[in-house]
Amino acid sequence: MARIGIGIVGGGYMGKAHSAAFAAVGTVFETRLKPRLVSIAGASSESGARYAEAYGFERGARDWRAMVDDPEVEAVVIASPQSTHLEIATAAFEAGKPVLCEKPMGLDAAEARAMLAAAERAGVVHSVAYNYSRTPATQFARKLIGEGALGRVHHLRIEHTEDFHLTSILPPWRSQGEANGCLGDLAPHPINAALALGGPIAQVFAVIETVFPERNGVTVTNDDQVLMTLRFASGATGHLFASRVATGKKMGYAYEVTGEKGAVRFDQEDQNALWVCDGEAPAERAGFTKVLTGPAHPDYKPFCLGPGHGTGYQDQIIIEAKDFLTAIDSCAPVWPTFADGVEVHRVIAAARASAASGGWARVSNF
Repeated sequence: MARIGIGIVGGGYMGKAHSAAFAAVGTVFETRLKPRLVSIAGASSESGARYAEAYGFERGARDWRAMVDDPEVEAVVIASPQSTHLEIATAAFEAGKPVLCEKPMGLDAAEARAMLAAAERAGVVHSVAYNYSRTPATQFARKLIGEGALGRVHHLRIEHTEDFHLTSILPPWRSQGEANGCLGDLAPHPINAALALGGPIAQVFAVIETVFPERNGVTVTNDDQVLMTLRFASGATGHLFASRVATGKKMGYAYEVTGEKGAVRFDQEDQNALWVCDGEAPAERAGFTKVLTGPAHPDYKPFCLGPGHGTGYQDQIIIEAKDFLTAIDSCAPVWPTFADGVEVHRVIAAARASAASGGWARVSNF
């Protein structure tokens, strides 16, 4: 058994989730590398001390720089606002420390590329925290597609719809700034899913909308939803929709992948089931069959031996922590790396260009 010192930047919603994940991952997955919660940094030394006490860290840092410079911190998790990611990741890489960074990587494709370049110069592990693509059901869907069980994939439908921006309790910053809009904040998840399930995206045609120009006396200067038509490098086509004002939707991360021999569909609001269609089944068994995830599916068994008992949101973060530790231990990349994160940003940039021009945009141009 080997210990590895973990430092986390940010103690809010995702900082707490990552803290809990690294506290649990060594037991759940029996990893060879056992995390040691060394230091956590907040917006001030006081908040860092408060997070350390609440989440079980040995100490709170006065700021993120002190945490990155701490010799006992051997790997860094970035769970702070995306405007801070580039500076923190660069400093961590210059110190030779692996980084797990929350999505999206930076404010734009240029920042994402700069982060990847810093990681490659350092020659250390780098990973982006796209948690939803790590559910056992979605990992199984990727396995089926990769093995050719669906045959040639010709269409994908992907969405991520929620209604959190309909409430009156949201902080004003969510309505301000391009990076905090739907395309910068929510859409990276379904874009990541599109890339994971369909491969590289060649072209994008996008419509970006601000549905409510004013909310509770606050002028909304960013987008509420985005609709994209996709052309994949494989020749497949696709539709992607992301919205933060989809009334009634709480966790509408969903997809359907259609191939010549079969299809799969998934809905995150029922995250422990994958609907699978064998297009070559006899007529009496034609159509979709609901498959409940269980120990036979990727990353399920460490949590529970009972099929259909299910995993939850926090378990996705624990799987992320396991993947990060595996990459460090094996000195080999584990998907999604910063290079995969850059691809998400390139699609976002293409979508913005398409919406501005009213025509198709090639991802290779960004």
